[in-house]
Amino acid sequence: MQNPFDDFIKASECWIKQAIFGKNHIPLWGLFFFLSIVCFRTFLKQLVCKLEYFPPELLNYFWRMGAMHGKCCCKCSTSSDGDDKEEPRGVYMGQNTHILANLSLDFVDVPSHRFRLGYTVLTQRGYYPESRDKENQDSYCIRTNIQGNPNVHFFGVFDGHGLFGTQCSNFVKDRLIEILSNDAALVDDPVNAYSAAFLATNDELHNSEIDDSMSGTTAITALVIGDKLYVANVGDSRAVLAVNEGGKVLAQDLSCDQTPFRKDECERVKLCGARVLSVDQVEGLKDPGIQSWGDEETDGNDPPRLWVQDGMYPGTAFTRSVGDSMAERIGVIADPEVSTVQLTSSHPFFVVASDGVFEFLSSQTVVDMVNKYADPRDACSAIAAQSYKLWLEHENRTDDITIIIVQIKDLTNV
Repeated sequence: MQNPFDDFIKASECWIKQAIFGKNHIPLWGLFFFLSIVCFRTFLKQLVCKLEYFPPELLNYFWRMGAMHGKCCCKCSTSSDGDDKEEPRGVYMGQNTHILANLSLDFVDVPSHRFRLGYTVLTQRGYYPESRDKENQDSYCIRTNIQGNPNVHFFGVFDGHGLFGTQCSNFVKDRLIEILSNDAALVDDPVNAYSAAFLATNDELHNSEIDDSMSGTTAITALVIGDKLYVANVGDSRAVLAVNEGGKVLAQDLSCDQTPFRKDECERVKLCGARVLSVDQVEGLKDPGIQSWGDEETDGNDPPRLWVQDGMYPGTAFTRSVGDSMAERIGVIADPEVSTVQLTSSHPFFVVASDGVFEFLSSQTVVDMVNKYADPRDACSAIAAQSYKLWLEHENRTDDITIIIVQIKDLTNV
């Protein structure tokens, strides 16, 4: 495809050559105009390398205008190591696509039940027009062959929040897996090992140099032990299993978002002394005595939040997290909810992702998108692009986005 910007530049060059070497006198404004176009184009080429500052729609516009091409003028990082690898892919597929990140497809065996896991991960900083240097507060952890056991593998996503959310998510990412790995009872009693590891990590974060009084992280983790899948969740990130049923691929949530929208969680934090109100209620725009919110689908823009009785803080929209020491006194806890599934041949894959994905995409939509692609790297790219698109349709920003897709290959029921 010929870029219109290139055509314009070539035409301008011909015009100036004719003006200089021909009989026509070159107007001064024309020379300045031409030089301005060249400088602006060079500036854009440098600027678009800082891709975290732009939504996909703007990047596509820059490409159509010739300001960016298939290769970046700066170095792009590669993905993490794995057992077996396939070649990296760009986040947004298509001709002359700029590489936002390099995605690898890694594989690991589960010899006890003779199947393989193929996995890929994408993490992308959000677009914040008023805070363009804001860090990606999401982090992830993939650890295979835990305790030297080829049948035990871990996948986790951590979505930080607050002023020190990045530090919190990175701390939990590192410490949770280490504590799990050092638990001798992990394979025999993974549910209790999970709970103990979350609580111990939370205590360590409180006692660290990180100020977690108003900062913390969600944690959605999946642990494969043989043909069993254990999911532990704290917060509102999500794990979803794909299930082949009657010729359709259906989404089965392996976690339940822990927010005040849930009646059980709402009542629990109220018993701990929390006020549960939306921002409009706190500011007096709505009656605080009437529960005015509906469900998460319809009232996502002004969700119910947790507040102390005598203050306008902490205002958390979740009921569980790791960190958030100030919110603990009104019921925000780090106890995970753990679910267990026996994997079978009817389970083609599972997804672990932050709420940057699930804010506007349902679990079923995500499963449908993954199922559409043979290569999970393409699915990651499509989900990230669609998530960005929907965020920008509803708000002037996007959240950080992290997705892990794990394919379950060659598992039989025998």
